[in-house]
Amino acid sequence: MHTIETMTQMGHERVCFHQDTESGLKAIIAVHSTKLGNALGGTRRWHYASEDDALYDVLRLSQGMSYKSACAGLPMGGAKSVVLLPEPNWAPTEAEARAMGRFVDTLNGVYIAAEDVGTSIQYIDWMAQETNHVKGGETACDGGDPSPWTAKGTFNGMKACLHYAGQGDDFTGLRVAIQGMGHVGMYLAELLHDAGASLVVSDINTARVEEACSRFGAESVGVDDILATPCDILAPCALGAVIGPAQIEALQTNILCGAANNILVNPDRDAAALADSGVLYGPDFVVNAGGVIHLAGLYLGYTIDDLQERNDAIEHTTAQILSDADGGSTYDAAIALAKARIESGNPLQESCHAS
Repeated sequence: MHTIETMTQMGHERVCFHQDTESGLKAIIAVHSTKLGNALGGTRRWHYASEDDALYDVLRLSQGMSYKSACAGLPMGGAKSVVLLPEPNWAPTEAEARAMGRFVDTLNGVYIAAEDVGTSIQYIDWMAQETNHVKGGETACDGGDPSPWTAKGTFNGMKACLHYAGQGDDFTGLRVAIQGMGHVGMYLAELLHDAGASLVVSDINTARVEEACSRFGAESVGVDDILATPCDILAPCALGAVIGPAQIEALQTNILCGAANNILVNPDRDAAALADSGVLYGPDFVVNAGGVIHLAGLYLGYTIDDLQERNDAIEHTTAQILSDADGGSTYDAAIALAKARIESGNPLQESCHAS
């Protein structure tokens, strides 16, 4: 991968590589945009097949964070970091986390790190012993687990989708299929159950599926069957890139709205295909912004009431995007809104029209 050329094409400001021989840390930080403010984004620990794969992932994810913060109306930019693991499931250590904290600190607050795949509240607290520019810990910094906020935002996005589809916002009797019963998926299941929905769930972790069935009376299906199960709303809440041409053809749902990042394999192509097939897509980087709103809000000094109000606003933003798409690609409409806000320097600009 030609790093400078790719950065230019994707609009990145800065990409930093780092190694720490004592802890074994090898990591990349990508800052996409700081036009709206300092850039917030998670630290992901992952075993990549190649360095190019890691670089592509951090560039793609950091660009998505700029769009996510802009659509959420936050005066924050977008960034992301990845820790390259030598083997799958490589155990985290305090030394590695503290080395990552020192790396983050070299950017002097331009980048604010947070939890992501492969990291934890403990890992963030270890990082926070070396830098003030991190959110999501419990002892050395604040924020904690943002999953409940992410789930609530996704629920709010679902309400906008239901309204746009002419179904009001009553979940009673609706069948919602959730792929992935991690922290966010379980919190989302609780919200949906309390709202009267019937649930279909799937996860590679059978214990989590059993918990959902016990707590919410959910029906379980296999991990290979969940995306094609008949339902009113399909909510991917695991890893990304799960909806491509083959999956779109097999969908038996009217609404696709989940908390996973980068649900679509090829967003430009797949969002258009979803629209053509009559499936309403709530763009994931819009509806799953609750966790970012929570952590960014703490960084910016918002009150709990402010945070709740901004999470509730995800419903309005999603509705605006669905309206602007006017039956076309909701992904294009969401990107148009994000780019307009970034280019104007105004995170609350309302105009949004996909071209």
